[in-house]
Amino acid sequence: MDPDRAASIRLLCLDVDGVLTDGRIVLDGDGRETKVFHVHDGMGIRLWQEAGHAVAIITSRSSGAVTARASELGITHVYQGVADKQETIRQVLEAAGATASETAAVGDDLAALPMLGSIALPIAVANAVPEVKAMASHVTARSGGQGAIRELIEDLLKAQGRWDALVESRTRMTQPMQEH
Repeated sequence: MDPDRAASIRLLCLDVDGVLTDGRIVLDGDGRETKVFHVHDGMGIRLWQEAGHAVAIITSRSSGAVTARASELGITHVYQGVADKQETIRQVLEAAGATASETAAVGDDLAALPMLGSIALPIAVANAVPEVKAMASHVTARSGGQGAIRELIEDLLKAQGRWDALVESRTRMTQPMQEH
């Protein structure tokens, strides 16, 4: 990953299926959808936000599980049922007050190509299709739903010189209290 480009990123746009999840869509007998999210990705997103950065979810499908997970993580820029990801990325940039040069986006399949082509730092997860990997400036070592977003956020925050301070703040939270 280009450290100079990574240092300027302050908005992270994420696809869901295949990026925040492993790409499987699980439906029960009544047609209710279940998604599985990796806890490491959630911690990474929290650290990204603690660093003062924004996160957006842009997904072609609509799911109550995505709404619930976004709410749990305090993600306010959530766009579901998106047909045109390129137009939506423009809306996200305006809503988040960011520019394309300050934005990274993560995808795994063909629907993500317009979004990835619209920003400074296109990212593919390890399990992305070849066309997405070809467009990406960086490919994660981990697959979607397996901590790829945490890996990416850690790399970005290290490039920005923020990672150690954020980890240190978490370490202080775990120290035993001194008796007086």
